[in-house]
Amino acid sequence: MRVTHAALAALAACGLVLLSVPVVRSAHADPLPGGLGPCVPGTCPDPHPPVGNGAFAGRDNGVNVFAGGSMRVTGSAAEAEGRVVVGGDFTLRKTSGSSIYNVGVAGVGSRVPPPDGADFLTVGGNLTVADSQRLDAVGDSGGGVVRHAGTVTGTVLGKLVQDAAAMKPYAGLAAELTAASECYATTAVTGTVQNQNYQTLFTGDGKSALQVFTVTQDIAGATGGAQGIVFTGIPAGATVLVNLTGAVRTINTYSGTLDDNDPLNKLRPRLLWNFPAATTVRLTGSGMFQGSVLAGNPAGTTTVTLPGTNGRFFTAGNLVHGSSGEPGSGQEFHAYPFTGDLPSCREEPEPTTTTPTTPSTPATSTTTPTTTTPSTSTTTAPTTTSPATTNPTTTTEPSTTEPSTTGPATSTTTSTSTSTSSATPAPVPDTPGGSGGLPDTGTDAGPLLGLGALLLTGGTALVLVTTRRRTR
Repeated sequence: MRVTHAALAALAACGLVLLSVPVVRSAHADPLPGGLGPCVPGTCPDPHPPVGNGAFAGRDNGVNVFAGGSMRVTGSAAEAEGRVVVGGDFTLRKTSGSSIYNVGVAGVGSRVPPPDGADFLTVGGNLTVADSQRLDAVGDSGGGVVRHAGTVTGTVLGKLVQDAAAMKPYAGLAAELTAASECYATTAVTGTVQNQNYQTLFTGDGKSALQVFTVTQDIAGATGGAQGIVFTGIPAGATVLVNLTGAVRTINTYSGTLDDNDPLNKLRPRLLWNFPAATTVRLTGSGMFQGSVLAGNPAGTTTVTLPGTNGRFFTAGNLVHGSSGEPGSGQEFHAYPFTGDLPSCREEPEPTTTTPTTPSTPATSTTTPTTTTPSTSTTTAPTTTSPATTNPTTTTEPSTTEPSTTGPATSTTTSTSTSTSSATPAPVPDTPGGSGGLPDTGTDAGPLLGLGALLLTGGTALVLVTTRRRTR
């Protein structure tokens, strides 16, 4: 509850005393900020299929990769399945492997791409593709939109839409991710972590619906080599939250397979790896990494060189995908939803308790009732506004630039883009991240003043005991 200084003075003038008593709130379950995490219809399969290259298993309009800063594709990185959103510049400059980088549709992955015509890639800055390379936002689908606020250089397959407001639907989302990441890191642990050199063992308490672990060192061998990741004592259906603290943190693992019967794979939909403060995060090794990733530091950079990353990937900072010097070529992000229940990081108002006291010398008065004829008024029902769509659905923009690309002379499937549309930016979906702040739980002091005045007239002193919750 929030009361201004003026309101406090007015309350004091009415003979009211305001006492503030902090109360620690019990934990509640929440999803990730902005509605991120779950599959967004389209047609969501249940469950998502294992990694493969079969026919499309459904369509998911949720954001799978979000970088609040820039994204750079290098090395032999191959593809980022699902919708990709980059707040800054997107640069494709590979140093080995295929000359193509796919967004939206992956040749091998969950095979649950966004709907045809959705924004496969959104870039808040400039989009640059190196000579003789190309960015493919079509694959074996009907194709998606590459929406960009800045310029485009190089060869792009897909529908180019120049939109100065490309990032408007995600305004404030990076800041919400930062706040949530920091909040999650304060959650009380429920299990233990032991680095046994050949593996890191996470042992849960066997009963909590939210299993929380804190890691204060790298998940790697004594000399930095790859090791296994093993969880035990995790009840069926529990959410697993792993908080990795420290400014520089590495996960180097060989764990994770293509077999969904693998115990680690079974945890994937409800497993979140959280890096609340790291400026440097490195995810490497030869494993098919399982679970979603949240990196909260907007000044941080996460480099992913694992051959497969299976889950949502959200960072408030920068993202580097791929490295030719790491094991496992053709690095890929695969689109798999996160459906876990995380600690609530929202302020919620507590009930207000009032304690009346009887004056020692109450005044005696005679009250003459007065008859009042209420005036007739017409009440107009409030207009209801639909809540903002978390993940914008497929849109057709009136102000678009026809797909235009520049690339090698040997390319016969693209045209050349060197211009920027001067038309009015097309309308965009509602903002998923809202204003970027956590929900406002302020309470208007007006009703308190009215109540105080009423009680004072009756000779009654009012003590307001307010409670305040803090997040865990």
